[in-house]
Amino acid sequence: MILSLQGCMAVGKTTAARYLEQHCQQVQVCFEDNAAVLAEIKQRGLNKNSYADYLEIQRLFLRNELRRGQKAKKYPHAVMDFGAEEIEFYTLNYPKSRGLEWKIEAIRQALAPELAAVQACMPEHILFLDASEAVLRARKAGDTTRSREFFAYYKVDKKKQNDRFLSTAAFKKAPREPQSRQKRSKTTVFCLPPTPNPVRAVPKVEQNP
Repeated sequence: MILSLQGCMAVGKTTAARYLEQHCQQVQVCFEDNAAVLAEIKQRGLNKNSYADYLEIQRLFLRNELRRGQKAKKYPHAVMDFGAEEIEFYTLNYPKSRGLEWKIEAIRQALAPELAAVQACMPEHILFLDASEAVLRARKAGDTTRSREFFAYYKVDKKKQNDRFLSTAAFKKAPREPQSRQKRSKTTVFCLPPTPNPVRAVPKVEQNP
């Protein structure tokens, strides 16, 4: 069973994952690692504002996520700092968010094998972490290890849904090393205590090619 941690930048996904890693020995925590992909993009000089290059870039990310997802599926219980749902959403919707007139269906067809393979690695559960805008901005300002260039594109949807959300306002951020970022269903909480009256955070994504 795979649980994906989702939520806005600086909400505490990595902090939560590290907490689980330390306190829930029955859970395998799989952290996001795009270093090899980013290095290849840089080495090849790929530009994600070029349609052909964008397809190749996302092909690299999708294949990387497939390897990560296949590894997670080997364990009875795995938690992922972002799951396959994130890269799928980004791949199909990033161009539109930047005003690029690339058809989603064309992208879907061009990357059909990779998208189909990633579908097999989708998490069974997704837990959305949430904190107030003031807390998120304070965390962003206090973390100099990452640029979080897409922070301004995140938004909060206060409509209540059937999903469960966990406030991270009281989380204490642990030191972290620089990292790169790139279907919603039932959600599950492992060792983290839920808090009342949560607010839904609608995630987008960050990549740093």
